[in-house]
Amino acid sequence: MSSKPDAAVLRDLAPTGRLRAAINFGNGVLAQKDAATSAAKGITPDLARELGKRLGVPVELIPHEAAGKVFDGATTNAWDIAFVAIEPVRAAVIEFTAPYVIIEGTYMVPKDSPLKAIADVDRAGVRIAVGLKSAYDLYLSRTIKNATLLRASGGGGNVGIDFFIAEKLEAVGGVRQVLEAYAKAHPEMRVMEGHFMEIQQAMGTPKGRLAGATYLRTFVEDMKASGFVADALKRSGQTASVAPAAN
Repeated sequence: MSSKPDAAVLRDLAPTGRLRAAINFGNGVLAQKDAATSAAKGITPDLARELGKRLGVPVELIPHEAAGKVFDGATTNAWDIAFVAIEPVRAAVIEFTAPYVIIEGTYMVPKDSPLKAIADVDRAGVRIAVGLKSAYDLYLSRTIKNATLLRASGGGGNVGIDFFIAEKLEAVGGVRQVLEAYAKAHPEMRVMEGHFMEIQQAMGTPKGRLAGATYLRTFVEDMKASGFVADALKRSGQTASVAPAAN
């Protein structure tokens, strides 16, 4: 991959002279805050910094506490690149790369819940908590036929879980790793086997920045093929599947 991007790429990805990267701390697989310094760490800050190095520009990490907040910034010039899951609603305003990581969206229920399998959840009378505008909210909004989705707003990766607990709901949808971490500390909860969706985490830039989007797509493929993505996950202590090469 060329280390000297052309002027059109720089205009798209660093129009202010800086690469403004939206970082979502609501998904602990992708980004974490250092306990001692609160500095951003994890695969998405690592990718942003590597991209800035290749573009030859400084990087400004813009923190967000939920993917929905990142999505809202796509049309307000709040950032130049972002790390969010591919979804049709989002693709209307974001130019996406292929995914770099794939994680599972699944359910957590009370340990003694009669809901045993993924298919059991979509039935009348079941209330599912989700984080507002999260990838799993958008997906379940299209696919749930009988259950009721209840959306929790606010920041933090556990906003859906907190709502699920507070309202004594039947299930909460979310990222498997986040749900499993909660259930490990709360044995009265159970995370279901299987998943209702594969969440395709990708990089993106606001719609219309075509030169920048093309550069990002090549960058992501290089990061997967070189082992950078796998190494970044390992460094941050996260377990997720590196996405296959794009066709």
